[in-house]
Amino acid sequence: MRALSVAATGMMAQQLHVEVISNNIANMTTTGYKRRRPEFQDLLYQSQRRIGAATGQDGSIVPAGVELGLGVKTAAVYRVHGQGNLVNTENSLDLAIQGDGFFVVELPSGDTAYTRSGNFQLSPDGLIVTADGYTVSPGITVPGDAIEISISAEGQVTAKIEGQVELADLGQLDLASFVNPAGLSALGNNLLVETEASGTAVIGTPGSDGFGTLQQGFLESSNVNPVQEITALITAQRAYEMNSKVISAADQMLGTVTQMR
Repeated sequence: MRALSVAATGMMAQQLHVEVISNNIANMTTTGYKRRRPEFQDLLYQSQRRIGAATGQDGSIVPAGVELGLGVKTAAVYRVHGQGNLVNTENSLDLAIQGDGFFVVELPSGDTAYTRSGNFQLSPDGLIVTADGYTVSPGITVPGDAIEISISAEGQVTAKIEGQVELADLGQLDLASFVNPAGLSALGNNLLVETEASGTAVIGTPGSDGFGTLQQGFLESSNVNPVQEITALITAQRAYEMNSKVISAADQMLGTVTQMR
């Protein structure tokens, strides 16, 4: 009986849906987190009466036919790159991107990663690094005698040095953009890496065409909407229950057949 296997695929799909929702809710307070959304596709169909098949020599054909579906499958878990709210932290090394773009991070392996999480800190050598100690490209060093750090909306980093009137120019922070940011692969720790699906990174200055601006002293919060997630959770739970009832109904029908004499 196809209903058993079809309903089983529905239960597995809704189970995955709940897992995605739970991950979104768990990361409600994760800086720069982008919520995920599962996408499903119907499986192959078994054709018992083919559409368009000839039914007579006069040229008449089957207008609808009989096609029985075999269930559902997961096509993708899509990352929704919507803007999160900006939260004021009053920390000079906290940066939020207002618009499109990613910070560029140099990994210890020599590879390059990308992130929307701008909660940066200083290493013992004065380098601007992530919370895990990874260098934020292009590797800007803040002097030890700096008493104030300023980062403009265009990514220009300057510092007020003790005993000096003019601000010291420390460097320029750049952003990366992608044709398909949803194609980036997640490494964890708020880091993403380039894939063939995302396309090659385009490096540019904040505020230029296609790039957002920087907001010093702010962090971008997660774009998870708790009301939407709870609503989706209820929908997925009910869909799971309905698929389980289909399995129960199919089992009762099979039980009826086995009891026939």
